[in-house]
Amino acid sequence: MKYKRILLKLSGEALMGNKGFGIDQVRLMEYAKEIKAAYDSGCQVAIVIGGGNIFRGIQAEQGGMDRVHGDYMGMLATVINSMAIQSALENLKIETRLQSAIKMEQICEPFIRRKAVRHLEKGRVVIFGAGSGNPYFTTDSAAALRAIEIEADVILKGTRVDGIYTADPEKDPKATKYDRISFEEVYSKGLEVMDLTAFTLCKENNLPIIVFDMNKPGNLQNLIKGEKVGTLVEV
Repeated sequence: MKYKRILLKLSGEALMGNKGFGIDQVRLMEYAKEIKAAYDSGCQVAIVIGGGNIFRGIQAEQGGMDRVHGDYMGMLATVINSMAIQSALENLKIETRLQSAIKMEQICEPFIRRKAVRHLEKGRVVIFGAGSGNPYFTTDSAAALRAIEIEADVILKGTRVDGIYTADPEKDPKATKYDRISFEEVYSKGLEVMDLTAFTLCKENNLPIIVFDMNKPGNLQNLIKGEKVGTLVEV
């Protein structure tokens, strides 16, 4: 096993499956089974998930809503998704803990770094909800921050494409995939991996990122074993 402790970053939109909004239960259980396979291999798993399938603060701002207000609403959406992931994993008999950057005692624990690390050491999957708890920061930034705080070996960013390309592969058929790329190359080529704040945080703390297709069964487990899946971004 190459990675002993990972932070898995999922987009909220991924949970929609073929729906236009909300949570697709079939997709949710598919993801839970993939996470279980990684967990069963002995890997310590932490998760951050976005809220775009329910609410996006940036879009709300474009509609005239106050940005701070919209961002907090987006944080609450991530907690809904986090609870869904938690429920799906517990249906598979995996012990989990949900920690939130915003206090919600009836639903989840507050984020406490030492407690999160202890949960991982005890073999629990830890889900971090409500982003970083701060407006103007995306869940990518929250994922980078939490990964650094818990000393994860890598951020695994699950997407619907199988890595980083020279251009958008869904728009440009001539786009070619990178197997490995440096942080500096991503900057210089203007490629979109994560938002710039999150990406810089990873670079400064020498935290590698792997972008991969979460929808292909077995990819997550193969990554943890050290197989070449997706695109590796490193210093």
